[in-house]
Amino acid sequence: MYATQERQAKLDRLASTHFDLLVIGGGITGAGVALDAASRGLNVALIERNDFASGTSSKSTKLIHGGLRYLKNLEIGLVREVGQERAVVHKLAPHLVRPEKMLLPLVEGGSLGKLTTSMALWVYDFLADVEGDDKRVMLTKEETREMEPLLRDDILTGGGFYAEYRTDDARLTIENIKTAEQHGALAANYVEATDFEYDEDHQISAVRCRDRFSDRELTINCDHVISSAGPWVDDLRKIDKSMNNKRLFLSKGVHIVVARERLPLAHACYFDVDDGRMLFAIPRLRCTYIGTTDTPYKGDPNAVPVHLEDVEYLLRATNQIFPTVDLKVEDVESSWAGVRPLIFEEGKKAGEMSRKDEIFESDSGLLSIAGGKLTGYRKMAERVVDRLGKQLHDEGEDLEKNTTRAIILTGGPFKDFEEVLTYEKTIAGMLEAVSLAPDRAGYLVANYGKQSPEIIELAAGRSESTDVGRLAAAEAEWCIKNELAVYPLDWVERRSGRLYFDMPSIAPILDDVLNVFADAYGYTEADRERERRRVTEAIDWVSTFSSADNN
Repeated sequence: MYATQERQAKLDRLASTHFDLLVIGGGITGAGVALDAASRGLNVALIERNDFASGTSSKSTKLIHGGLRYLKNLEIGLVREVGQERAVVHKLAPHLVRPEKMLLPLVEGGSLGKLTTSMALWVYDFLADVEGDDKRVMLTKEETREMEPLLRDDILTGGGFYAEYRTDDARLTIENIKTAEQHGALAANYVEATDFEYDEDHQISAVRCRDRFSDRELTINCDHVISSAGPWVDDLRKIDKSMNNKRLFLSKGVHIVVARERLPLAHACYFDVDDGRMLFAIPRLRCTYIGTTDTPYKGDPNAVPVHLEDVEYLLRATNQIFPTVDLKVEDVESSWAGVRPLIFEEGKKAGEMSRKDEIFESDSGLLSIAGGKLTGYRKMAERVVDRLGKQLHDEGEDLEKNTTRAIILTGGPFKDFEEVLTYEKTIAGMLEAVSLAPDRAGYLVANYGKQSPEIIELAAGRSESTDVGRLAAAEAEWCIKNELAVYPLDWVERRSGRLYFDMPSIAPILDDVLNVFADAYGYTEADRERERRRVTEAIDWVSTFSSADNN
């Protein structure tokens, strides 16, 4: 029951404290805002109606990248900013934001020719201040085929090789929230904003909330509110009665996951599709994932389905460029679908709408930020907190300058990626010392960085019947205590990533993980079976597909 008691104590603090700023939305933007504002000396609270990163921020392509394709739309400023941000975010968490060389095969009839690609990659490097070995290299057909033998030979004309970064978007969000808490912020998941209260000048003075875990209702008093609620930004603007001619357009993006042996790529690839789109295929752990689609979405953002048509589109495109693999629907182990909250632009298709962020300010003082990309989260946060600074200045208070480009995220510090790789060997030795498999070192360091020894120490004191169960139980216990994991699915999906990238590992350790949550939250047998059912339903949701016509 200790976790339930700690959660209630946190809710008591939320209800009894007057905050300078309340952030609504616990995705990557809200996490960045909370850290930015707290590090500038504000007393900050953050609430999220579901789990942290449960929306768009766990459903991206999981790349910290400059957006090469946005050059085609001449979004030079966006490419410059996010391109430069790649290196900044990598330095904040090298264990979590890892270098990933990208192969761009050029094909006959593709959207990019050799000269265009060479110029685009040169501009990309220039805008992003890329240096040294990370600068783009243009390849002949033979060199491209040698780098990736699975590529279709008869249409291949050459290639480009350039640098990006790969991440775990959910973990990046969670580490930002934990770092914000280190700077004094107070964060709570499963707390939903239901209404606003206003003072005599019709400025927001408090937010009414409901804890979805205990059904407790509470009011959080605050001077200012920033909404970073992603696809739900307009819902909050409607509650505030501040909708105007600006509104969101939701675009669905689908990714699928296959076993690495079914698509054994030597490098991550960014390739043409015959409809003019481009897709990524990215090796990760025991899997390769493929995406993404870009189609209008008008359904529930809380449950975005992957339809059979989405899967078939991605498989068909992949088989066209890698014809010998012959992927089928049965090969798809897992999938995810998220919605991009874009700023609506009349007359444009989903793929043509800008990914640039925008801030809306209502007469009540509510600041809402929407749009943007995962890579640009830190600059988005800086912009909206700077806008808050203007409100504070009008009230006679000046805000400190942003310093987040120098704030190392929890899990660090690491000097560079080479130190991360060296540290993995240290963790492998620590695992062996307590009779656990050393091959889990890479996974632990990628997820938790220098927090890994705390998990190993917990595992050493546990008595589950299997080694994998012992380590998984320790991981789950640590995430309950340090990362506000409330339900087993929080850990299975967002803390560990197993739902997407290691689904076969879930069944053997599920009982052990359920036991840990039962101890922490005082489960009855009915609670325990409900949570088991939620995990198995989530597995079905990401691995079975029906036609859109049947929904």
